[in-house]
Amino acid sequence: MKSRIILGILTFCILFPVRAQMVWKQVEAGVWKGVIGTPEDYSLLDVSAVAPLKEGFTRLPEVSLPDLADEIIGSIQDGRTNLRIPLQKNEQLYGFGLNFQTVHQRGKILNLHVDHYGGKDNGRTHAPVPFYVSSLGYGVFVNSARYLTVYAGSGARKDSPDAPIAKDRNTDKTWAANPYSDAVSILVPASGVEIYIFAGPTPMDVVRRYNLFCGGGALPPRWGLGFTLRTHRMYTAGQVEKEADEFERRGYPLDFIGLEPGWQSKAYPCSFEWDKKRYPDPAGFVRKMLDKNIRINLWTNPYVSPESGVYKEMYPVSGSHTVWCGIVPDLADGKARRILMDKFEQEHVNIGVSGYKIDEVDGYDRWIWPDVATFPSGKAAEQMRQTYGVWMQRITTDMYKERNQRTFGLIRSSNAGANSFPYVLYNDYYNHRDFITALINSGFSGVLWTPEVRNSKTAEEWLRRFQTVVFSPMAMLDAWASGTKPWSFPEVEKQIKEYAVLRMRMMPYWYTEFARYHFDGIPPFRAINLEQGFTWKQTVKTEIKHSDLEKNPYQEMVSKEIKDQYMAGEYLLVAPVFTGQKERTVVLPKGNWYDFYTGEYVGNGESITVSPGLDRIPVFVKDGAVIPFMEAMLHAPKAGEKINLEIRHYGKADGAYRLYDDDGETFDYEKGVYSWRDIKVKRDKKGRLRGTISKAEKGKPDNIANVTWKFMTEK
Repeated sequence: MKSRIILGILTFCILFPVRAQMVWKQVEAGVWKGVIGTPEDYSLLDVSAVAPLKEGFTRLPEVSLPDLADEIIGSIQDGRTNLRIPLQKNEQLYGFGLNFQTVHQRGKILNLHVDHYGGKDNGRTHAPVPFYVSSLGYGVFVNSARYLTVYAGSGARKDSPDAPIAKDRNTDKTWAANPYSDAVSILVPASGVEIYIFAGPTPMDVVRRYNLFCGGGALPPRWGLGFTLRTHRMYTAGQVEKEADEFERRGYPLDFIGLEPGWQSKAYPCSFEWDKKRYPDPAGFVRKMLDKNIRINLWTNPYVSPESGVYKEMYPVSGSHTVWCGIVPDLADGKARRILMDKFEQEHVNIGVSGYKIDEVDGYDRWIWPDVATFPSGKAAEQMRQTYGVWMQRITTDMYKERNQRTFGLIRSSNAGANSFPYVLYNDYYNHRDFITALINSGFSGVLWTPEVRNSKTAEEWLRRFQTVVFSPMAMLDAWASGTKPWSFPEVEKQIKEYAVLRMRMMPYWYTEFARYHFDGIPPFRAINLEQGFTWKQTVKTEIKHSDLEKNPYQEMVSKEIKDQYMAGEYLLVAPVFTGQKERTVVLPKGNWYDFYTGEYVGNGESITVSPGLDRIPVFVKDGAVIPFMEAMLHAPKAGEKINLEIRHYGKADGAYRLYDDDGETFDYEKGVYSWRDIKVKRDKKGRLRGTISKAEKGKPDNIANVTWKFMTEK
């Protein structure tokens, strides 16, 4: 009898969803967690294993639980969890990971699935982060390491209190194939899940809370923000040294060099061991490069070659399927992680290698392990795929942290919780416009992205791409296949060098903005949608295209959005120009804006058209902006090295900026060994602008030698 009752209950739960309203528990200031069912013991936050940066929350406004929390419903049926989060009509959504073609996500259907990006914003991407931000000032995060299906305002319930009204397509011009939907629905293939709400009050505050909750943003070493070159994949040690010497001879800055697959004795799958012909003395080579103030970064993927020295030891703690005939370490198993870390330390880190480019931890399906694969840890193949990039970031970051040494590298997949890991995403897709949209979207999801420069068809394309990487997280020239040099297009070499030097001169600004990312959660590169003075409703229209029913038979809604301009740090608005463009439109948020190069006034809360010519990428500066420059250098300043500052002020308003400083290389900043210097610009009694900078606190870093001032608008 008892067994029949249990069987009946189970049958009922399978056939009919069990619904529940969330009970919310505050876990940080402005952050609440809800639980439905029994969440799995393997999640995104578990893998990243980072703690919230509590001190940063104290600088955010006090908020209460958003009203919509009471309307969020969860249900479990057939072993799957369905979440339903309400939407209002005057609401836009951002986020859901690294998208390349769209900023507005409302109306999308997404399968959040780690994959190499295939050209469509369908959720299959390098970082399918299950976190979104509302224009109304709240955010939602689903802490699951499964493939999630998201209906982001798509699908209308018949019992909805705000259901759309049926229309006649034959007679009503407002008919659309995608009627209004009043909710986000998320399907989780597990019988329980954790869901988090982040309050604002502004979308920027939401993003800040999310970044701080995930440990704060990444703070790379100072050298990581200099220039990096990835040399040809089959270069020898001598060729790499020659290339570094050529950079110096020509006066091009260079801080770290990336070695591509040819440094290894075997690649695809990997041995993790140096090729003895191309690199007969690895330790001597790395030491020689460090003597030139250039660090070495190594390409690898994690798939172990049968000829690797760790193959036999790794075999029992690897998955059932191979990738390129190499075994896949089960990184959810502590022994597998230790074997890999020991190998990396022995072969690379102990001789001075400074970081990694970790490739091919995303997909495609045709070569990565299939979802039928099994792993000794018992974790499902899809869970491993969703978290493999996070694991690789975590173990390599921990490896360097044990040495009190910061690193900065590249990764091909990431996910929620990896915000604090010093890695930048990249791919082989190589579409300039889409790369800028990805840079914009990265700021919503706690990841970094580089619009790297590779071989280009024309000098114009080469310069336009180079200009954008100067205003990005990693200024990278990737010559792994082509061997292209900065001077490969002589007709634009002068401009290329000018922007390379500009990147270095702006290092105090970039370094401070990354410090704000870490301590305050403010993304250093982000959408204009997060900028104060900008609202998406002022400049974005959604319309139905009726013109050609053959091409658009269901009259789909078409959203006009700003996806080609972005904020770089606190004060700069960057508006890239693409190959073939002679002019472009720039949307300025409210407030006075000035030209970055001349200091001249350009507009206030309006759309302007600019024709910058080939030599310039349009950059605009807020009124009262204070931007610190340093002297031109070929390498980032070393720990304790004093630099000369030129502090620029733009506009008519008084200005203020907090300049960050530490040793630029270690984790001592976590022990309080850092300084903030207050820079202020005010008018004196005669109306003239005057600048001041506070003294460094006793015992705190003080790496400033001399300071000069440049008032760009009042010359």
